[in-house]
Amino acid sequence: MNRFRLRATAYALVILLGVLAALPSILPPAALQQAPDWYRQHHLSLGLDLQGGSHVLLKVEQGPLLAEKTRKIAQELGQRLDRNGIQHGRPVVDGDHVRLAIRPAAAMEAALRLASDIRDDQGRRQLSVTHDGPSLVLRPSSSLSQQVVSDAVERSLDVVRRRIDETGVVEPRVTRQGDDAILVQLPGVTDPERITALLGRTARLTFHLVADGSGPDRPLVLPGAEDGRRYQVEATPLLDGGQLADARLGFDSRTHQPVVNFTLDGDGARLFGDITTHNVGRPFAVVLDGEVITAPVIRTPITAGRGEISGNFTPRQAGDLAMLLRAGSLPAPLHVVEQRTVGAELGGDTIRMGVLSGALGAALVLVFMISIYRRWGVIANTALAINVLLVLGLLASFGATLTLPGIAGLILGVGMAVDANILINERIREETEKGKNAMAALRAGFQRAFATIVDANITTLIAVGLLFGFGSGPVRGFAVTMAVGLLVSMFTSVSVTRLLMEWRLRRRQRQPLVLPEVPGFQRLRQRQQPIQFMRVKALGITLSVLLSVLSLGSLAWPGLNQGIDFLGGIAMEVQVPSSLSENALRQALRDAGLTDAALQPFADDGHFLVRMPASDDGNAVVETAKTAISGLHADSRFPRVDMVGPAVSGGFVEASILAVLLAGAGMFAYLRLRFERHFAWAALITLLLDVSKTLGFFVLTGVEFNLTAIAALLTLIGYSVNDKVVVFDRIRENQKLNPDQPLETLLNVSLTQVLTRTLFTSATTFLALLPMGLLGGGAVASFALPVLFGIVVGTTSSMYIAAPMALFLARWRPTPRADTEVLAERP
Repeated sequence: MNRFRLRATAYALVILLGVLAALPSILPPAALQQAPDWYRQHHLSLGLDLQGGSHVLLKVEQGPLLAEKTRKIAQELGQRLDRNGIQHGRPVVDGDHVRLAIRPAAAMEAALRLASDIRDDQGRRQLSVTHDGPSLVLRPSSSLSQQVVSDAVERSLDVVRRRIDETGVVEPRVTRQGDDAILVQLPGVTDPERITALLGRTARLTFHLVADGSGPDRPLVLPGAEDGRRYQVEATPLLDGGQLADARLGFDSRTHQPVVNFTLDGDGARLFGDITTHNVGRPFAVVLDGEVITAPVIRTPITAGRGEISGNFTPRQAGDLAMLLRAGSLPAPLHVVEQRTVGAELGGDTIRMGVLSGALGAALVLVFMISIYRRWGVIANTALAINVLLVLGLLASFGATLTLPGIAGLILGVGMAVDANILINERIREETEKGKNAMAALRAGFQRAFATIVDANITTLIAVGLLFGFGSGPVRGFAVTMAVGLLVSMFTSVSVTRLLMEWRLRRRQRQPLVLPEVPGFQRLRQRQQPIQFMRVKALGITLSVLLSVLSLGSLAWPGLNQGIDFLGGIAMEVQVPSSLSENALRQALRDAGLTDAALQPFADDGHFLVRMPASDDGNAVVETAKTAISGLHADSRFPRVDMVGPAVSGGFVEASILAVLLAGAGMFAYLRLRFERHFAWAALITLLLDVSKTLGFFVLTGVEFNLTAIAALLTLIGYSVNDKVVVFDRIRENQKLNPDQPLETLLNVSLTQVLTRTLFTSATTFLALLPMGLLGGGAVASFALPVLFGIVVGTTSSMYIAAPMALFLARWRPTPRADTEVLAERP
């Protein structure tokens, strides 16, 4: 009893900490007014799809960055060539490489050796060197490219954060994504064009003397920002923006035009003073991002370290330029490759829908558990409630962001957590029917269910892990929620549920345990002859293969309704008064020059989806479309705008295919470790059939195949294998008990035994997601509907496809003892 109390105390402390961590995310702010600030801030952040805002993916332009780095190394190479008496020309940037002329041709071999010998501090080559006629062709090595791009991204992160802070956006999120991209999330910003323009601008400020022919290097020819002139300036800047201490919007005292007043730091002030002292009478060009802003003549030495940048600015332009200069220049240009915007009103609607569908799904699951297990269902529901609170508390502690797919993951996690409770209850029922007393049945039931629960959860975690590794944004939120939910369910289902059951039985441990019966299922379990599932094995496999072939054929025609995640382009949700016709909107877009725009009505009257192909300047296209539609009616609204570049969509396609393939391979490897090869192959083949039929479901229903659809496929993979692990585990167990029983009979017996558990588990998972499928709308239709379909497919395939497939493979195996060896557990 002391051990029981010790466990109860430890579990109570864990649950109490979890509940305390979850409360700031559940209770309204008014209820936490007396709590300390650090506790009030300990809550789940809402994703942009739940509160509105903008999601922008910026990519570093590697070409100019690597070319400049290679040019600098070529200058270093030139010094080495000079020391070795080898004549050469100036480094010339030519696309993605740098050319360096070598004279005479006989010196080329020596020049190649010197170029190849340039290494960094770790001894790695910095250049990939070839020659083309009389010139060396210099390209950065892979190690140098990786280092330069990585450093540029890290420096760009700091600059982007400073620029966003200057704009006043509350709680922005700036994170690195992949090798060369930066993800910026801006809560509450539903018109991000100005911010993305500021983020993408390099803002590299340099000061050059206008060339007079006396400099050692070939002058640069730069355009004027306003006057259209071409300026020849000396190639080497005398000063750059890194020596700025401050920059502010000001107004010229004579013309009253907006200007940028700047102040240099100590070293910059001294250098500026020397430059202006020794070059009185010469024009001094101020260059911003390769354009000459102004080129005044130095009249007198400027030693105070202050100056101004004038141009044909508006006050807003001058203010933005000052802000850019204060934040610092980017090491390389950033361009927008993906942009998604969700209006605040749409985010609020999504929250209400998510909460409503989640509450309804949970209520259906709780009612179902009580209806089939009565007071034992109350215990299971208590464990489920603790599970949800602990998941919310852990997510808040991790600083996770809750998105709509995250809510879907939470709901699905609840549905799958029920699986463990049902499995335990059914195992306890079986042990009770063998004549064991209450406590003995309880212990044996938990012991027999534990290995199955672990196997099932690990296979699902494999899919979830790949989802996190290859997904992005909301899909990662779904993966994190699912993973945390599965891990927490191991504690609540196995430990907490057992503790509550032991407490319930503490006074009648040796009495028989009575579990309520569902009408019809008792006769199913107690029937003398098992259901003959194998009689229809040929029909089941043939029908499944036929449906899969038809589904794969439908991918060719009519094909998937691919979203912009795969195709790239712009998708804009439009809401206009119902009096405006579809033809009027289509004509307005044509008149604005958007002849490639496709208009599609959806949801309620007055709601349309405008799709446009990818463009180099997506923001300009979006603004043109908004202006054209707003011109028809001033009350037009644009709740959501998604813009995905072709590079992102192409990478997403590759990552998605790889994720699905790796999920299947990872699960096959685990099943091969736990079972003999025939069952691993049977699970893999059945899984392929399930996935292909789900793809056919996408084609048949026209549900958009997008980023959340990949989440649905991987979830289906995890769920389907989860179900098959339970079936295979029972077959293996029965084979140990009856090693001489024919395999076909063994399969029928095992499938009959797990039928109740399979139907109950599928029903609870289906009920958990059903409200989201019915009420979720387009935002989660690509997830909820395919998973609901997948639950039906995965459940039936476990009975009529996977088990018969294992039987077929066992008989096909050319060994005399295949019927018995196939089920042996691997060591």
